[in-house]
Amino acid sequence: MPTTQAPTNWAGNITFSAARLHHPDSADELRRIVSSADRVRVLGTGHSFNRIADTEGDLVNLDRLPHRVEIDPGKRTATIAAGMAYAHVAQALHAEGFALANLASLPHITVAGACATATHGSGSDQRCLAAAVAGLEIVGPDGEVIHIGRDEDPDRLNGAVVGLGGLGVVTAMTLDIEPTFDVAQWVWTGLPLDRLDDSFEEIFGAAYSVSVFTDWRSGEGVVWLKCRTDLPDPPEPGQPWLGARPANRHHHPVPAMPPLHCTEQLGAPGPWHERLPHFRPDFTPSNGDELQSELLLPREAASAAFAALRGLGDLIAPVVQVSEVRTVAADELWLSPAYGRDSVAFHFTWVPDHDAVIEVVAAMEEALLPLGARPHWGKLTAAAPERILSSYDRAGDFARLLAEHDPAGKFRNAYLEAYFPTG
Repeated sequence: MPTTQAPTNWAGNITFSAARLHHPDSADELRRIVSSADRVRVLGTGHSFNRIADTEGDLVNLDRLPHRVEIDPGKRTATIAAGMAYAHVAQALHAEGFALANLASLPHITVAGACATATHGSGSDQRCLAAAVAGLEIVGPDGEVIHIGRDEDPDRLNGAVVGLGGLGVVTAMTLDIEPTFDVAQWVWTGLPLDRLDDSFEEIFGAAYSVSVFTDWRSGEGVVWLKCRTDLPDPPEPGQPWLGARPANRHHHPVPAMPPLHCTEQLGAPGPWHERLPHFRPDFTPSNGDELQSELLLPREAASAAFAALRGLGDLIAPVVQVSEVRTVAADELWLSPAYGRDSVAFHFTWVPDHDAVIEVVAAMEEALLPLGARPHWGKLTAAAPERILSSYDRAGDFARLLAEHDPAGKFRNAYLEAYFPTG
């Protein structure tokens, strides 16, 4: 039975407007809900900070559908239930000797939600998580099941994967996999921020996955290197590097927070899924006292972006908990912020004060959008939709794909209508 109590997102800054929230426990029940609804959207873990998942109609959560992880070793793919969290998918894959190429910092998010918004991990050679999708199974507006595959229609798949929830309810996804691997995680503190500019390639090429944390005012950063044990590690563990000092204790991304729930550091090797995220899969996050925004820019704009953010440091620092810099490889997904270009990503975890934060976000976007910045689809932005879409070459193609898959607008909401109006 559906519930009528208004749910909120993970951070608590969004109370959804839905008349009903459903938790179907079978594919048939899901199809009945979709076919009978006037408006419907899917709610995953709610780890978005805007109204991308909102609707005044029916919200559907896929958390009670049966788990599914079907591995094809020959094709090196796994077909999984889209509503599963990455933590559960990763554990099942690792048990069979396989891995995903990358993971986000939080393993609790659902695969479908992460891919629909082009969420990413880190690594100069690693594309966003959605780029691993080789096929989709979607429940369309009439409850029918649609399949879109890389082998049959790769361009349509590139349009559909980062679908913003607008094409239907994604119930299964086929993902590229590879043999399992181990990772060791090291932390260096006190990195002079000038090094981000003059040693950019050395820093972000130093490991399989690299993150730099800072507040943009202190003049220093903390570097997390996640090193595959089957690849060479350029920095010498335990030694100073580029002016930074090797950590002798565990760290949390937010300096004031205890590191109890962070993944193992200090060079202790472990399975990929227990090191690539920043947080352990056995830690279930409660509502977060935070807001988030993120901008991805062409990698060649990194130097100008560093200068702009340091110039705004006195404005950013009072309301930021931490900012994270990562790199992401180019992909071909129409609405990916890394579409067509190797990118540098600037992520911000803010204090939970929307009015103060959105003023700072607007100032940053005024500085960074002219450099080619694209906001993350699931986070805060102050930029007008038409300004954001102007940097996406395939935005018009995506609008046509929406109309083709959902001509009556069953899966539309105010968020989608702002970016892709029907008329």
